[in-house]
Amino acid sequence: MKIPVIRKILETNEEKSNQLREKFDKNKTLVLNLISSPGAGKTTLLERTLSSLKSDFKMGVIEGDIQTTADAQRIAKTGVSTVQINTEGACHLDSNMIFAATEKMNITDLDILYIENVGNLVCPAEFKVGEDFKIALLSIPEGDDKPEKYPLLFSEAKVLLLNKIDLLPYLDFDVEKVKKVVKSLNNDIEIFPVSAKTGEGFDAWLEWIKNEVKKKKQN
Repeated sequence: MKIPVIRKILETNEEKSNQLREKFDKNKTLVLNLISSPGAGKTTLLERTLSSLKSDFKMGVIEGDIQTTADAQRIAKTGVSTVQINTEGACHLDSNMIFAATEKMNITDLDILYIENVGNLVCPAEFKVGEDFKIALLSIPEGDDKPEKYPLLFSEAKVLLLNKIDLLPYLDFDVEKVKKVVKSLNNDIEIFPVSAKTGEGFDAWLEWIKNEVKKKKQN
């Protein structure tokens, strides 16, 4: 009896996701859904990304957390429009939450909307929220076995950001192994080794965003 209920939840979420996608497409707003485990560095990466691109684009952020507004407060300091969603225990953001958050933002004015999902490699990958692309973050301290253990996210993501590469000299992490496994799951994925702390590798990531904004505007 539980299987139909779960299916209904996902189908209802996808219907709302499609409505959001139509809204974002109409406004030509690029929407990126950032997904990672807790502590992978999403917020730090987002801070550097926003600071690097705020002179080029109008951007907004929807912050998802189970509790607190700590990350949203950090993001707001960049001067970018920010809305906090507290899930009160839920392990992911869903389309209804995003729809409500967009009602508090001037979406028509945005070139890019970033959704920082709840820290979790499993649940957020199953729920579409109107995004153009899922962006997966995997940090070096987490270990190089995560794509094999949690394949869905890496199968669906458009970009994999290998974060905290400044720690590679100190940890046993096989970058080539990760690339090989991820490419076997998703041959179209782009992989960018970066350090949100030092900025290493960021040029390629920023250039990818700029190109995707350009494509969205042309569609």
